[in-house]
Amino acid sequence: MRRRRQPEDDLHNKERWLISYADFITLLFAFFVVMYSVSSVNEGKYKVLSETLTGVFNAPQRSFQPIEVGDQPLNGESSPSDPVIPPEVTEAPSNPEMSEQGRADALRAMADQLALEFDELISQGVVTLESNERWLELNLPDSLLFSSGAAEPHYDGFEIIEKIAGVLQDRDNAVKVEGFTDNRPIRTSAFPSNWELSTARAAAVVRMLSMEGVEPERLAAIGYGQHQPVARNDTEEGRRRNRRVVLLISRDASIRGAMR
Repeated sequence: MRRRRQPEDDLHNKERWLISYADFITLLFAFFVVMYSVSSVNEGKYKVLSETLTGVFNAPQRSFQPIEVGDQPLNGESSPSDPVIPPEVTEAPSNPEMSEQGRADALRAMADQLALEFDELISQGVVTLESNERWLELNLPDSLLFSSGAAEPHYDGFEIIEKIAGVLQDRDNAVKVEGFTDNRPIRTSAFPSNWELSTARAAAVVRMLSMEGVEPERLAAIGYGQHQPVARNDTEEGRRRNRRVVLLISRDASIRGAMR
Protein backbone atom coordinates (compact mmCIF):
# COMPACT_ATOMS: atom_id res chain seq x y z
CA MET A 1 0.00 0.00 0.00
CA ARG A 2 1.42 3.34 -0.96
CA ARG A 3 2.17 5.65 1.98
CA ARG A 4 0.41 8.94 1.90
CA ARG A 5 2.80 11.89 1.54
CA GLN A 6 2.66 14.36 4.39
CA PRO A 7 1.58 17.85 3.29
CA GLU A 8 4.43 20.34 3.01
CA ASP A 9 2.60 22.89 5.19
CA ASP A 10 2.61 20.44 8.10
CA LEU A 11 6.41 20.17 7.90
CA HIS A 12 6.77 23.95 8.08
CA ASN A 13 4.42 24.14 11.05
CA LYS A 14 6.41 21.54 12.99
CA GLU A 15 9.65 23.52 12.51
CA ARG A 16 8.26 26.90 13.55
CA TRP A 17 9.49 26.33 17.10
CA LEU A 18 13.04 26.76 15.80
CA ILE A 19 12.30 30.40 14.95
CA SER A 20 11.01 31.14 18.45
CA TYR A 21 13.95 29.31 19.98
CA ALA A 22 16.44 31.30 17.90
CA ASP A 23 14.74 34.57 18.92
CA PHE A 24 14.91 33.54 22.56
CA ILE A 25 18.64 32.72 22.35
CA THR A 26 19.32 36.07 20.63
CA LEU A 27 17.46 38.01 23.32
CA LEU A 28 19.22 36.08 26.04
CA PHE A 29 22.61 36.87 24.51
CA ALA A 30 21.70 40.56 24.24
CA PHE A 31 20.59 40.55 27.88
CA PHE A 32 23.95 39.19 29.09
CA VAL A 33 25.85 41.70 26.95
CA VAL A 34 23.90 44.56 28.52
CA MET A 35 24.41 43.18 32.03
CA TYR A 36 28.16 42.86 31.43
CA SER A 37 28.49 46.42 30.14
CA VAL A 38 26.55 47.76 33.13
CA SER A 39 28.75 45.83 35.56
CA SER A 40 32.00 47.23 34.07
CA VAL A 41 33.03 50.20 36.27
CA ASN A 42 35.32 52.95 35.08
CA GLU A 43 37.81 53.31 37.95
CA GLY A 44 38.46 56.97 37.19
CA LYS A 45 34.80 57.94 37.10
CA TYR A 46 34.13 55.96 40.28
CA LYS A 47 36.90 57.61 42.30
CA VAL A 48 36.08 61.14 41.13
CA LEU A 49 32.35 60.60 41.72
CA SER A 50 33.01 59.09 45.14
CA GLU A 51 35.15 62.05 46.19
CA THR A 52 32.55 64.50 44.90
CA LEU A 53 29.68 62.83 46.77
CA THR A 54 31.75 62.66 49.95
CA GLY A 55 32.44 66.37 49.73
CA VAL A 56 28.79 67.17 49.13
CA PHE A 57 27.40 65.11 52.01
CA ASN A 58 30.10 66.19 54.47
CA ALA A 59 29.84 69.87 53.62
CA PRO A 60 28.50 72.18 56.34
CA GLN A 61 24.84 73.07 56.05
CA ARG A 62 24.19 76.42 54.45
CA SER A 63 21.06 78.51 54.62
CA PHE A 64 20.08 82.05 53.82
CA GLN A 65 18.67 84.10 56.68
CA PRO A 66 16.41 87.05 55.90
CA ILE A 67 17.75 90.47 56.83
CA GLU A 68 15.52 92.29 59.30
CA VAL A 69 15.10 95.99 58.61
CA GLY A 70 14.69 98.16 61.71
CA ASP A 71 16.41 99.60 64.74
CA GLN A 72 16.33 96.49 66.92
CA PRO A 73 17.76 93.12 65.90
CA LEU A 74 15.24 90.28 66.01
CA ASN A 75 15.71 86.72 67.21
CA GLY A 76 19.29 87.31 68.31
CA GLU A 77 20.45 88.52 64.89
CA SER A 78 23.43 90.84 64.68
CA SER A 79 22.87 94.54 64.36
CA PRO A 80 24.57 96.52 61.58
CA SER A 81 27.00 97.96 64.15
CA ASP A 82 28.33 94.53 65.17
CA PRO A 83 31.79 93.75 63.82
CA VAL A 84 31.92 91.50 60.77
CA ILE A 85 34.21 88.52 61.20
CA PRO A 86 35.84 87.62 57.87
CA PRO A 87 35.92 83.96 56.90
CA GLU A 88 39.10 82.06 57.61
CA VAL A 89 41.48 82.05 54.67
CA THR A 90 43.42 78.85 54.12
CA GLU A 91 46.93 79.41 52.88
CA ALA A 92 49.35 76.99 51.35
CA PRO A 93 51.96 75.56 53.71
CA SER A 94 55.26 77.34 53.56
CA ASN A 95 58.73 77.21 55.02
CA PRO A 96 59.89 80.82 55.30
CA GLU A 97 63.15 79.81 56.99
CA MET A 98 64.41 78.03 53.87
CA SER A 99 66.80 80.10 51.78
CA GLU A 100 66.69 80.36 48.00
CA GLN A 101 69.65 78.02 47.79
CA GLY A 102 67.86 75.57 50.06
CA ARG A 103 64.77 75.71 47.86
CA ALA A 104 66.87 75.15 44.74
CA ASP A 105 68.47 72.11 46.38
CA ALA A 106 65.04 70.80 47.39
CA LEU A 107 63.82 71.22 43.80
CA ARG A 108 66.77 69.21 42.50
CA ALA A 109 66.03 66.51 45.07
CA MET A 110 62.45 66.32 43.79
CA ALA A 111 63.77 66.03 40.23
CA ASP A 112 65.94 63.11 41.29
CA GLN A 113 62.96 61.42 42.96
CA LEU A 114 60.73 61.83 39.91
CA ALA A 115 63.51 60.60 37.63
CA LEU A 116 63.75 57.50 39.79
CA GLU A 117 59.98 56.92 39.83
CA PHE A 118 59.65 57.27 36.04
CA ASP A 119 63.03 55.89 35.04
CA GLU A 120 61.63 53.32 32.60
CA LEU A 121 59.15 55.69 30.93
CA ILE A 122 61.81 58.39 30.64
CA SER A 123 64.28 55.97 29.05
CA GLN A 124 61.57 54.96 26.55
CA GLY A 125 60.93 58.61 25.66
CA VAL A 126 57.30 58.45 26.85
CA VAL A 127 57.78 60.89 29.73
CA THR A 128 60.16 63.87 29.76
CA LEU A 129 61.57 65.64 32.80
CA GLU A 130 63.31 69.01 32.59
CA SER A 131 64.39 71.45 35.27
CA ASN A 132 66.05 74.79 35.86
CA GLU A 133 66.70 76.88 38.95
CA ARG A 134 63.05 77.95 39.26
CA TRP A 135 60.91 75.19 37.74
CA LEU A 136 60.65 71.44 37.41
CA GLU A 137 58.67 70.33 34.34
CA LEU A 138 57.17 66.83 34.08
CA ASN A 139 55.62 66.16 30.66
CA LEU A 140 53.07 63.32 30.46
CA PRO A 141 51.32 62.17 27.25
CA ASP A 142 47.54 62.24 27.57
CA SER A 143 47.33 58.50 26.85
CA LEU A 144 48.98 57.75 30.22
CA LEU A 145 46.04 59.30 32.04
CA PHE A 146 42.99 59.57 29.79
CA SER A 147 41.15 57.86 26.99
CA SER A 148 40.73 59.67 23.67
CA GLY A 149 38.42 62.68 23.93
CA ALA A 150 37.73 62.05 27.64
CA ALA A 151 38.66 63.78 30.90
CA GLU A 152 37.88 60.86 33.23
CA PRO A 153 41.17 59.24 34.25
CA HIS A 154 41.46 55.58 33.36
CA TYR A 155 42.70 52.92 35.77
CA ASP A 156 46.43 53.19 34.98
CA GLY A 157 46.35 56.95 35.45
CA PHE A 158 45.87 56.68 39.19
CA GLU A 159 49.15 54.82 39.62
CA ILE A 160 50.96 57.63 37.78
CA ILE A 161 49.40 60.32 39.97
CA GLU A 162 50.10 58.35 43.15
CA LYS A 163 53.81 58.34 42.28
CA ILE A 164 53.81 62.09 41.67
CA ALA A 165 51.85 62.80 44.85
CA GLY A 166 54.34 60.74 46.86
CA VAL A 167 57.08 63.13 45.75
CA LEU A 168 55.00 66.27 46.33
CA GLN A 169 53.76 65.38 49.82
CA ASP A 170 55.33 67.01 52.90
CA ARG A 171 56.58 69.91 50.83
CA ASP A 172 55.28 73.39 50.10
CA ASN A 173 56.19 73.84 46.42
CA ALA A 174 53.47 75.30 44.22
CA VAL A 175 52.28 73.04 41.39
CA LYS A 176 50.72 74.24 38.14
CA VAL A 177 49.01 71.60 35.99
CA GLU A 178 48.61 72.47 32.30
CA GLY A 179 46.45 70.66 29.76
CA PHE A 180 47.10 70.65 25.99
CA THR A 181 45.42 69.07 22.96
CA ASP A 182 46.11 68.74 19.24
CA ASN A 183 44.25 70.85 16.68
CA ARG A 184 41.58 68.30 15.81
CA PRO A 185 38.25 69.88 16.71
CA ILE A 186 35.99 68.36 19.34
CA ARG A 187 32.36 69.35 19.81
CA THR A 188 30.39 67.32 22.31
CA SER A 189 27.89 68.16 25.03
CA ALA A 190 30.66 67.92 27.62
CA PHE A 191 33.43 69.63 25.62
CA PRO A 192 32.30 72.24 23.07
CA SER A 193 35.94 72.84 22.13
CA ASN A 194 39.50 71.83 22.98
CA TRP A 195 39.59 74.60 25.58
CA GLU A 196 37.12 72.72 27.75
CA LEU A 197 38.78 69.35 27.20
CA SER A 198 42.28 70.55 28.10
CA THR A 199 41.01 72.46 31.14
CA ALA A 200 38.94 69.49 32.35
CA ARG A 201 41.96 67.21 32.09
CA ALA A 202 44.16 69.62 34.04
CA ALA A 203 41.44 69.97 36.68
CA ALA A 204 41.11 66.17 36.91
CA VAL A 205 44.84 65.82 37.62
CA VAL A 206 44.63 68.56 40.26
CA ARG A 207 41.70 66.77 41.88
CA MET A 208 43.54 63.44 41.84
CA LEU A 209 46.61 65.02 43.47
CA SER A 210 44.38 66.52 46.14
CA MET A 211 42.77 63.12 46.73
CA GLU A 212 46.26 61.70 47.25
CA GLY A 213 47.09 64.20 49.99
CA VAL A 214 48.62 67.19 48.16
CA GLU A 215 47.29 70.42 49.67
CA PRO A 216 44.82 72.05 47.22
CA GLU A 217 46.18 75.50 48.13
CA ARG A 218 49.37 74.55 46.30
CA LEU A 219 47.60 73.56 43.07
CA ALA A 220 46.33 75.33 39.97
CA ALA A 221 44.80 73.98 36.74
CA ILE A 222 45.14 75.68 33.34
CA GLY A 223 43.93 74.60 29.89
CA TYR A 224 45.57 75.86 26.69
CA GLY A 225 43.62 73.82 24.13
CA GLN A 226 45.54 73.43 20.87
CA HIS A 227 47.14 76.87 21.03
CA GLN A 228 50.56 76.02 22.54
CA PRO A 229 51.85 73.15 20.35
CA VAL A 230 55.33 71.70 20.72
CA ALA A 231 55.17 69.94 17.34
CA ARG A 232 53.41 70.24 13.98
CA ASN A 233 49.80 69.10 13.85
CA ASP A 234 49.93 67.83 10.26
CA THR A 235 51.44 64.47 11.29
CA GLU A 236 50.21 61.80 13.67
CA GLU A 237 53.46 61.90 15.64
CA GLY A 238 53.20 65.68 16.01
CA ARG A 239 49.60 65.49 17.20
CA ARG A 240 50.56 62.78 19.68
CA ARG A 241 53.26 65.01 21.16
CA ASN A 242 50.85 67.94 21.44
CA ARG A 243 48.29 65.93 23.43
CA ARG A 244 49.86 66.17 26.86
CA VAL A 245 49.54 67.16 30.51
CA VAL A 246 52.43 69.11 32.01
CA LEU A 247 53.14 69.52 35.72
CA LEU A 248 55.21 72.59 36.55
CA ILE A 249 56.60 72.38 40.09
CA SER A 250 57.82 75.74 41.35
CA ARG A 251 60.77 76.41 43.57
CA ASP A 252 58.55 78.81 45.49
CA ALA A 253 55.54 78.16 47.71
CA SER A 254 53.04 80.78 46.54
CA ILE A 255 50.99 79.41 43.64
CA ARG A 256 49.83 82.83 42.45
CA GLY A 257 53.31 84.24 42.70
CA ALA A 258 54.68 81.27 40.79
CA MET A 259 52.22 81.84 37.95
CA ARG A 260 53.29 85.43 37.33
